[in-house]
Amino acid sequence: MDSANLTKQAEEVEALSSIYGDDWTIESEKIKTYRIRIIENKKEAMLHVTMPPEYPTLSPPKYELSAPWMDRRAKANLRNLLDDVYLENIGEIVIYQLVEKVRDFVRKAKSTETRKKTVTPVIKSLDKTKLKINCPEITHGEVIVDRKSSFQGHAAEVHSVEDVNAVITKLKENKKILNATHNMYTYRIERKTAKGTTILQDCDNDGEAHAGGRLLHLLQVLDQKNTLVVVSRWYGGIQLGPHRFRYINNAARQAIQQAGLLQK
Repeated sequence: MDSANLTKQAEEVEALSSIYGDDWTIESEKIKTYRIRIIENKKEAMLHVTMPPEYPTLSPPKYELSAPWMDRRAKANLRNLLDDVYLENIGEIVIYQLVEKVRDFVRKAKSTETRKKTVTPVIKSLDKTKLKINCPEITHGEVIVDRKSSFQGHAAEVHSVEDVNAVITKLKENKKILNATHNMYTYRIERKTAKGTTILQDCDNDGEAHAGGRLLHLLQVLDQKNTLVVVSRWYGGIQLGPHRFRYINNAARQAIQQAGLLQK
């Protein structure tokens, strides 16, 4: 590692630790990964950042965002804003600016429960040639049908947000899944840290209000780790009311079990 980068990183870590106090957590000293908790207006977001050896002179910090309450469009907009922060400060330390950009965004954000959900594409477009190599294996569950609505779960073992995006993009290469009324999903990823283990988790309703949060609750109850589950719903024109959540959970659990991921 370049000595100048090493010095800048050490100084930045010391400053950030002092600024954020208990909201600053060291996840791994070895690979220089840290977690910052951001709470505004009773909304919480977690920013996980890693300092590669080339940071800050030649490359940006790597980051992952966890905010289960935030919809997909909002996350995409926030990621664009974070990319802009780096581009405006190339070669300089930027983690403080990234954290405060997230804080400002959270402060101004509206909960997905109080606004109409807009269906948008996956957060980031991925190189499909790489997906063929790196996409985790996906297990497809049986289709559940009631009153012309169909539900199907898809499950995969994932170890990073990149794995999650790869699976979702791979699924949407299937035109039937792409054209589903909703493709709601959730994931929980276990991360080893210097202080033990932490869980990176998130969910997306994809227009089916509260479905993502219920799926996340299912994974929490089952104590699932390194698991992604997607449930596709094709609406048949007849409203199912609260019964739809039972089908969504059943489709999810079935797919997880068929994938051999269900915790004993």
